Amino acid sequence: MSTTGTLLTLSRLPQPPMLASTAEPGTPATPLRRISSQRLLAGERELVIQHMGSEYHLRLTRNGKLILTK
Repeated sequence: MSTTGTLLTLSRLPQPPMLASTAEPGTPATPLRRISSQRLLAGERELVIQHMGSEYHLRLTRNGKLILTK
């Protein structure tokens, strides 16, 4: 495992918006925030996400798949 990578720190975020399937009838759903994996990884193959005192590794495989491990 490579020790080089990008460290991404997430602070406590507000509750995520409701999905369309759980929204009240007649109420428009709030769109979810999206970010591309290329932008998130910024040219690296791995990054570390800190969440509530734990570290998670997001890796891009040779086959182009993403793996998230603790």
